[in-house]
Amino acid sequence: MEEGSSGGSGGSDSNAGGSGGAQQRELERMAEVLVTGEQLRLRLHEEKVIKDRRHHLKTYPNCFVAKELIDWLIEHKEASDRETAIKLMQKLADRGIIHHVCDEHKEFKDVKLFYRFRKDDGTFPLDNEVKAFMRGQRLYEKLMSPETTLLQPREEEGVKYERTFMASEFLDWLVQEGEATTRKEAEQLCHRLMEHSIIQHVSNKHPFVDSNLLYQFRMNFRRRRRLMELLNEKSPSSQETHDSPFCLRKQSHDNRKSTSFMSVSPSKEIKIVSAVRRSSMSSCGSSGYFSSSPTLSSSPPVLCNPKSVLKRPVTSEELLTPGAPYARKTFTVCQFVVSVNGLNVLNVDYRTVSNLILTGPRTIVMEVMEELEC
Repeated sequence: MEEGSSGGSGGSDSNAGGSGGAQQRELERMAEVLVTGEQLRLRLHEEKVIKDRRHHLKTYPNCFVAKELIDWLIEHKEASDRETAIKLMQKLADRGIIHHVCDEHKEFKDVKLFYRFRKDDGTFPLDNEVKAFMRGQRLYEKLMSPETTLLQPREEEGVKYERTFMASEFLDWLVQEGEATTRKEAEQLCHRLMEHSIIQHVSNKHPFVDSNLLYQFRMNFRRRRRLMELLNEKSPSSQETHDSPFCLRKQSHDNRKSTSFMSVSPSKEIKIVSAVRRSSMSSCGSSGYFSSSPTLSSSPPVLCNPKSVLKRPVTSEELLTPGAPYARKTFTVCQFVVSVNGLNVLNVDYRTVSNLILTGPRTIVMEVMEELEC
């Protein structure tokens, strides 16, 4: 509150500031939970804790058994005891990150029930806060790539700050990278990122303006989170630690230069988003689900309802039976694969892309780019 303000005005400003501070802390907590949940999801995929499971002749793709996961968390020192492990997973359930495969149990239980990450079945709710977070996460990763030098140590008012970007240069970069079509649109994007506590002025004194002022990302998306942080009421410290091997960056097994994976926002040239089905999927009476790339774009989500692809499971013997009602076709696709399940693959080799497809979830969403017809 500025000096000389009236008492009534000051009280109103104080309440507004308190409310704004609480909202900002809540956004920070949400962002931390999302990153922590995503790191755990990728780690469980790596170690095959998440996999297709059968029960009563039904197959439930990409799920885990609650009781087995609790064993895993304790074994890997992510939780000290079973009660703590349940609380940690309940935090993820409350945020809509995981759910019971049939949505019959709201509470996470230490029993042999199947649960699934919503990101693995495309049911993760993409509200404005989550969209802003995912957009910020993707921009941060692009800025952290070796090819980009926008983030640099700089000084403002005699104070040195790490990993800063100049507002005017950042706007130029957003337009250059196709993240915005005009500087005005890029500036509007930056305003949204500030509103959702993704970026801030280095000393928190200014809103975002097209100038030489310095700004930073409020969080390090690459920092490896511990699940126990979910139980802390205070926002995690911003100390720098090693990049997570499970979130945003995939380490190669031969210790060569690691390949960075990024989400990608479809540009105007991307005309097709293909959903490729790899196996049958059983649901719990739902009419289907949507799977989309975790980006802020105007492209509609891809309908990945297995029932719309195949009315019933078909064996290879049925397909090869003479007179079967299936036609064999040969086609050639002259397209460039942009991303696999939201992970950018434009700059990775063929083997890496193949591994992503073979080891990913059963329903694959691929974004492709093709030459425009003149």
